[in-house]
This record gives sequence, C-alpha cells and structure tokens, in this order.
Amino acid sequence: MTVPQQAEAGPTTRPAVEIVGVRKQFAGRSRRAPGRLALDGFDLTVAPGEFLCLLGPSGCGKSTLLNMLAGFSRPDAGQVLADGQPVTGPGPDRGVLFQTPMLFPWLTTLDNVLYGPRARHQLDAEARARAVELLGTVGLADAREAYPHELSGGMRHRAAFARVLVNRPRLLLMDEPFGALDAITRVAMQRFLLDLWQRERTTIVFVTHDVEEAALLGDRVCVMSGSPGRTRAIIDVDLPRPRSIADTETLEFVRLKRRIREALEAEHHDGDGDDGDGGDGGDGAGRVAGVGPAVGHADRSAGEGAH
Repeated sequence: MTVPQQAEAGPTTRPAVEIVGVRKQFAGRSRRAPGRLALDGFDLTVAPGEFLCLLGPSGCGKSTLLNMLAGFSRPDAGQVLADGQPVTGPGPDRGVLFQTPMLFPWLTTLDNVLYGPRARHQLDAEARARAVELLGTVGLADAREAYPHELSGGMRHRAAFARVLVNRPRLLLMDEPFGALDAITRVAMQRFLLDLWQRERTTIVFVTHDVEEAALLGDRVCVMSGSPGRTRAIIDVDLPRPRSIADTETLEFVRLKRRIREALEAEHHDGDGDDGDGGDGGDGAGRVAGVGPAVGHADRSAGEGAH
C-alpha cells in the first residue's frame, strides 16, 4: 500500500511546528571573545504527522533548534510554536530522544517507562496498562523487570522510545538517536522506527548527519547551512510508504541521495563554516528541484518521559 505524502499546512490545517525568523546567539568564551551566531532568520513549518529530517554538518544549529522546540532554551528573536502555542518550556506534548538513552539505572525497564506518569502524579491502572502494552510493541515484554545494565544497546533505545510514547506526545524530537549504535543495530532501529511511525503517525523532527538515513526515514529533508544556521534546501522525499531497508538499493533511492548530497556539497563550496558545539540551524535560503516552501518533555535527565 502506498501512503500519500503529507500535505503542506494550509489555512485550515494548523501546523504541528512553526519556526518563524528565529535567531540565536551564544556568548563568547570570555568577555573579550565575540559571540557566536548559531541561527539567523530561520523559518520552518512541519505539518501534523510529518516525518521531517534535519540534515547538516556538525555545528550548523540542528541541536540548538531541537532544544528550542523541546523548551530547553529560547530564541533571542523570532517565534517557536508547537500546535500554534509558543514553546516556553518542556512539556509532555513534546517527547525527546537523545543519542544516549536517558534511563535511570536503579529502575527496572517498566518503572523507567512509568517515570513520566509517576512524576505527573498520573500513575493509574490505565497508565500502567499502556506502559505494558508499549513494552510489547517495542519488543521488550519479557524484559520489563530487567535493569538498564542488563539490556543491549538496541533494547535500551527501544525502552527509551516506550518511555517517551507512554506520555502520548504530539511531537517527537530525535537528536541523532542512532548515531552511537553499531551498523547492524542501527539498521534494526531504523526498521523499528519506520514501523512505529507507520502505526502511530506522530509528528517527528529527526536530526541526523547521515544522508541515507534522512532519505530512508523522512517525508522531507531540510538541508541546513553552516554558521549562522539557515535552511539551504527543503527536499521532498518522493518514495512510497511503507518503506523498508530494501528501498535503499533502488535506483530512485540512489538518485534521491545524490540530490541531497549535492545540496550538502553546495554548502561546502559556498564556504560556510562550522560553528562548533551547540550551534546547529536555517532560513529558507536555497531550494532544489521538487522542493516546496519550508513546511513542514522534557527535562534532560527525565527528558524521555518526565512530563
């Protein structure tokens, strides 16, 4: 079955994410050191249920942008909206997954998943039943009494997914969640995420450095420039869903990767720099063929379920 691409947010459809004219500058390391402009005039809209990938070199503002969507930091100028409301802090409507799964080592898998409902004083029979159901969904039904150190890397990532999803977030923010995994586990987690999105249709903003990963997972790919962060290109992924790892071997997929890579290489040819740690970003500057307009919990320790 082919699933149609997400429609652009129109006047009757409220976007899941709106980022308008965002600017973010970090102070210098000393009083005399100049500040570093991470994002400048960044605009992006993400439609409900869309899987959007943010792709760019290290330091281009991707993680900075994700942190603002999560409510961990605020822009110096511009607006960051989720479901039409300004983002003023972390909340259970936005789940966050980091490169390293944030699990409490002294809690069992089930208790880690239940941390969010417990912290909000909403730990009832319904929440417990949903947690047990989610552990079955992510393939951890038999590991619910295990502790994090007893789980493999892939199992810990799936536990972190369940910990976020138990809060029923409307927006899932993922900051290179598979970047530290070995190749085999990474492919398994990509397959898992494709299947999960196909069932849940949660809006996802996914940060990655990997062209193939962005092409495989996303409905659209936002290619970001260097410092200050701007949108270099928005590329539609015209591949049918549901997708599988086997799609990466098709001619259409190879052509798509070439288009994305060309957008990235154009960035380097233009001489934009790397802005260092904590500054990933974008403004609607460039466009490539097949591209439309830029449519598109979180405390850190408990960022995967505390809200």
